Amino acid sequence: MKGYVLDYINENEFKKLERALKKYNMLAFKKLNFDYYPALRNGNFVGELISTNKKDGTSKYELKLPSDKMFAAVHGEVKLFYTVYKKEGTVMLETITPTEILLEGHMSELTTYKGIMISKANASKDKFKIDLLNMLQGNK
Repeated sequence: MKGYVLDYINENEFKKLERALKKYNMLAFKKLNFDYYPALRNGNFVGELISTNKKDGTSKYELKLPSDKMFAAVHGEVKLFYTVYKKEGTVMLETITPTEILLEGHMSELTTYKGIMISKANASKDKFKIDLLNMLQGNK
């Protein structure tokens, strides 16, 4: 067997997150598909090792994807979580965070405020965060 196979814990949910990532953060999507997935298939496990289970032969990783600083400040860092099963030669893709805003973006078109996408459910909270961050940075 050559390399590792990419698999999903919940393929339907993960594909929704990927499509939303493609729509709202093309840089992270391109980096994920053209740099990180091939590296994972070749056995180069990028990102930060979170935990290992020697009994099961698994390792959990967290990979930070490139994102806009303001988006990361408002919604959180864009991260891929995956588990490596060395015996089986499988990389299990678990989730992409921030899950809530990506799933909401998948279901319906999100609006933007000062260039940052905002949640429909928490629009006033997101606008407040953006205004506060802009005020702290001296922007208007």
